[in-house]
Order: sequence, then C-alpha cells, then structure tokens
Amino acid sequence: MSDESSLARIRERLAARVITANRIGSAHVAAALRDVPRHLFLPGLPPESAYRDEAIVTKRDADAQPISSSSQPAIMAIMLDQLDLAPGLRVLEIGAGTGYNAALMRHIVGSDGTVVSVDIDSEVAAQARDHLASAGYPDVTVVAADGAAGYPPSAPYDRVIATVGVSDLAPPWLDQMSPGGRIVVPLDVRGTQLAVAFERAGAADPGSPGGPRETATGHWRSVSLTPCGFMRMRGPLAGPERTVLLAPGLSLMLPDGLMLADGKEVDAEAVAGYLGGPPVELATGVSAGSVQVVWGLGLWLAARDPRSCTVGEERPVGVRGRRVSGPGASRLARAPVRTPGMRATAGIVDSSGIAVLTATPTSQGTGAGGGGPAPGLLALAVAGFGPHAPELAARLTAHVQAWDQAGQPGPAGLHVDAYPRSSAAEPDDLGPVRGGLLIERPSTRFVVYHT
Repeated sequence: MSDESSLARIRERLAARVITANRIGSAHVAAALRDVPRHLFLPGLPPESAYRDEAIVTKRDADAQPISSSSQPAIMAIMLDQLDLAPGLRVLEIGAGTGYNAALMRHIVGSDGTVVSVDIDSEVAAQARDHLASAGYPDVTVVAADGAAGYPPSAPYDRVIATVGVSDLAPPWLDQMSPGGRIVVPLDVRGTQLAVAFERAGAADPGSPGGPRETATGHWRSVSLTPCGFMRMRGPLAGPERTVLLAPGLSLMLPDGLMLADGKEVDAEAVAGYLGGPPVELATGVSAGSVQVVWGLGLWLAARDPRSCTVGEERPVGVRGRRVSGPGASRLARAPVRTPGMRATAGIVDSSGIAVLTATPTSQGTGAGGGGPAPGLLALAVAGFGPHAPELAARLTAHVQAWDQAGQPGPAGLHVDAYPRSSAAEPDDLGPVRGGLLIERPSTRFVVYHT
C-alpha cells in the first residue's frame, strides 16, 4: 500500500489536472481537491485507484444497474465552482454518495459553515457518515431520508446542490433557501443532462430572449451551465426518464417513459434483436467535435423528435480493445462517446426499429461552416436497424444535417429559466422563445433556449 506522502503526490497531480483542464476559478475548490483524501471514501479500492479522474460505481441494484457512485472529480469540481462556496455558508446536498463531495464542501465552508447531506438509501447514508468520520469530518450531518423534502431542521441554506440527476426543482429546496441563495442541479432535459446553477431572477433579466426586460419575481434563471452525467434521483423527482436493459451492460434510455411515441410500449427483446441485425447505414456529410455531438446534437434531437433516445454500453475497465459479447454490443463500437468504461450514442426509436449515431475520427470533415481539413473532429453517420430502419435512418440523418446548417448549436449560449408553479411568474411572460423547448414538470416549468 502506498504511504501517505505518495498518496498526497498522486492527489496533487489529480487536482492539478482537474483545475487546469476545467479552468476551475475557485481557490477554495482547488484547495479542497488537494487536501481531502478521496481514497478514504473508497475503502474497497486500492488507494491509488481513487485518484483517477473517473466516476466509480459503489452500489448496484438487482439488475446490476448502477444506483450510487463517487462522481468524477472533474464534474465535482465544476459543480462546486458553479455553487460559489465560501467560508461560513450553509449548504444542503441531495445525494450523499460516498460522502466525498460533502467533505470537499465542509473543507470550503469551514467550522463556521454547515453541510447537510441527505440520501434516500439508508445504507449509502450510513457508509457516507462512516467515511466522513474516518476522514476527519464528523460534523457533517448525514440524513437517511428522501432528499425531495430537503432538511427543514437546518434551514435556511445559502446553497443547495444535487449530486443526482433530477427532472424538477423540489419546492422545499427553494423554500428552504435564504435570499440571494444559489442552487446547482444536474437537470434532465429530455435525455440530455446539464449541471445548471440557478439564482432568483432580479429586476432585469439580460439573458432573456430579445434582450433585457423586466421579469416577474418568483422565477429562477441559469447563471451558468455545463454538460454532465449523473445517475438519476430515486423517489418522486426521478422524472419520466426510464432506462431499459436490453442485454447485460447494454441499455436504452427513454426520456418520456416506457411508452414510445407511436403509442406502443417498448419491447426490450425486440430492440435488442434489431440491434443485432444488419444495419442500414447512411453518411451525413457532417463532422463535429465530440462535445458538440453529445450535448449539442443530443439536445437538438430532444427538442425536435419525440422518438429521441440514448443507448449506452457499460464496459468493464481493462477489456478495452476486446470484443464485448451480447446483443447489440458491436453496434456501439463506433459510438461518438467512447471511454474505457462505457460507450454511448443518441438516436431515435419506435416499436419497429431504431437508428443511432455513429462516428469515426477524421481529419477531413465538412463541419459547421464548410469543408476542408478538420483535425480532431468526428465524421458522423447513421445506422438504422429493424423493419423501420430506412425511414428512421433517413430522419436521423436529416436531423444531423439540419443541426449542422443551424451552426451546430451546443451548450454555449444555452439558458434555462425555471418557473415554480407556486409563483405567479409564467413562461409566457417572456413571449415566444424561438427554437426553445418548454418542459412541463409537476412543480416547475422549464424553458430551455439559446441566445
């Protein structure tokens, strides 16, 4: 086992990479990454393994699907930077995980601040509490309860952060916030996930479509956002998104539940069978960077086609380059997202077929704005499967080309406004949002748009 000095050096290297690569501006976050020992929150791993910039699954359900993890340090740092923490602040965290994120926050807010972490899983909460105590942070309050209710005994909070994907803003989170507070959540936007920092809208909203205008009090607006990926929250805020296991390690995520756009319920065995059959392949003539493909094109599909979906394949670390068995596994070999642990792609699906994006690295691409050399870009194509393969492949190809012609809009310039149903503010107050997406949730109406 490594001694403490070598682990400190490994931790310093990880912190330096994360801070530099993600332009973390907060000195408080940087110091926490350097000082808090992540390996103490992952006691089942070799200590050195805890300092990879990777998410690490710590609990699975009966179907072997991940339900709890230690998030990737980079996205932790990004979201803590978004949260704008400072010494003395009071913080509520939804989703305890291993307790590591709570320790980072406790390091920042100090002994004059407060950190409360709530997790719906009593086993996860108990383990997080033990990890925090062993790492020297016994004063973090860890509560085994449904985080949708917040934690009234320690309210009000200056900051609220969710470390699980949510589809709505729970009214108690907003009610338990002090004036001038900020909330950061991984928000599910029809299958695309964005870490959004919200603040209450002021007297003037310069980010509204059409320029500055007066806004009704009571709604919240994004002050920063970044693409992310988190496990979905369990309980009432889990949202309509559903993940369907197609084969071991291969899953289909549907943003609107198990009912498909053509009115039929998804048949996992049929979809797996389609993916195992011969594809209809179409070139799109479009090249783009991986970030733009995953979140720009993914959001474009989510806003424009009710059949949108994502397909993911979990790959055990260490088998990179080896063929993965199981229906459809080989169909993700050219997915636009490829890491040692997973592959993922976006597409459209109905009861008689599925079409997905494929990508290959290229130095010659059309991209947005014309042809010519384009090192580092991905050449996009489409693979359709099943009886409806030709129609679905053609439609997905058209979406890709329309997105390219629009300039490949992505996270840059994207905004999210949140209108709690308990307030008098309504999205219509902003007028029509060209090219925007209105998302109706039980407690909140979200408007997602570019400026």
